[in-house]
Amino acid sequence: MEAAAPTPAPAPHVLIVPFPAQGHALPLLDFVALLAERGLRLSVVTTPANLQLLSPLLAAHPAAVRAVTFPFPSHPALPPGLENTKGCGPGEFPTFIHAFAGLREPVLAWARAQPDRVVAVFADFFCGWAQPLAREIGAAGIVFSPSGALGTVVMHSIFRRLVRRPPGSDDTFSVAFPAIPGEPSFQWRELMMMYMNYMAGNLEEQVAQSVRQTFLWNLQESWGFVSNTFRALERRYLDQPLEDLGFRRLWAVGPVAPDADAAAGRGGEAAVRAADLMAWLDGFPEGSVVYVCFGSQAVLTPAAAAALAEALERSAVPFVWAVGGAVVPEGFEPRVSGRGLVVRGWAPQVAALRHAAVGWFMSHCGWNSTLEAVAAGVPVLAWPMTGDQFFDARLLVDEARVAVRACAGGIGFVPDAGELVAVLGDAATEKGRDMRARAKELAVEAARAVKEGGSSYSDLEGLVQEIRKLC
Repeated sequence: MEAAAPTPAPAPHVLIVPFPAQGHALPLLDFVALLAERGLRLSVVTTPANLQLLSPLLAAHPAAVRAVTFPFPSHPALPPGLENTKGCGPGEFPTFIHAFAGLREPVLAWARAQPDRVVAVFADFFCGWAQPLAREIGAAGIVFSPSGALGTVVMHSIFRRLVRRPPGSDDTFSVAFPAIPGEPSFQWRELMMMYMNYMAGNLEEQVAQSVRQTFLWNLQESWGFVSNTFRALERRYLDQPLEDLGFRRLWAVGPVAPDADAAAGRGGEAAVRAADLMAWLDGFPEGSVVYVCFGSQAVLTPAAAAALAEALERSAVPFVWAVGGAVVPEGFEPRVSGRGLVVRGWAPQVAALRHAAVGWFMSHCGWNSTLEAVAAGVPVLAWPMTGDQFFDARLLVDEARVAVRACAGGIGFVPDAGELVAVLGDAATEKGRDMRARAKELAVEAARAVKEGGSSYSDLEGLVQEIRKLC
């Protein structure tokens, strides 16, 4: 008689806690898809208005991924019905982080009631409350960072160390980070706006305590960090555990975004069809078009938008400008007709960057946009605004050397149109061609990282094996 086949071990049950912001939720959901493909069972926390973000993931992996929906914890300082930071002003962002932490108790009660134990919790770094929750249910808490390794360590370092500037110094005061490889430094104005408001005492006390505590929980309670980056881009921050990350392990698993076809609808309905945009780009020589976009959160002021419009008009470069909520000067579009395309709303950015005609990307250097440019082999004209964007710009300009500084940046900063014209003009020179060649080389490394045997592939496989051992 043949022996009965052994009963297969149940798939590990993993809880996912995204932060409801486009730039945070999308890469974490891309990461969830990779975990589902490797046989894990995943429960994803969401709220009613954010459930639509999960729809593609739930449709693609119906047996492995489920949504767990909770009412959004309201807060008197936030507009009624606000459930995503897309509707947040910069001053409301810290309050939103504090309000979202109100999900801790209902999520904890849900996790304790599950018949199959949750063995690991992956939570966005703005959801630090999920790390002690993981400990309370006997699970491994892991911080998911939608930022690169450099941005992740700097953001945690400032809240851990409470870095200050001397009394009387201005916003150009240089803050050094000697415990981080390369000892980077940034001007005070280049740190997170949320941190500057924290240090200035501009946050309500309970909100301020909540914001700092979320970073401390990540450092003190977590099992480790996962970052949407890859070793060839940020090797110096990955080779050894870093003091300013609490000496926690950091797994580099990126780029996690799907290919251009699968990513066409990521983040919302596009204002222009990908096929129509590709057809328009087909009319231009290779590497001649500048794609301009500042993400879903940052909106140029009317004065900054006017300066950019003037520079694009004077430079004579072909361009696509996804303007988001910015105000385009009256009469601009007719004057640039034929060589300029203005997209009012969401654009299929991944597909656009992969088109041969696109040679440069003028960007705020948000990490999703940064990785999309790197993966496409397109160099960046860096115009950082806030958050981790100045850290990302430094990485691209000074370390990877696949970007140039287009603007000093910062929310509200109005660049000189003539200086922007010079930057756009330089992009068309031999110097621009050399940088495009370096960007193409880095794109090859990005593609290699996620294939079998690549560094990100290996980190992801090793992480999944660690989770399986927890069952």
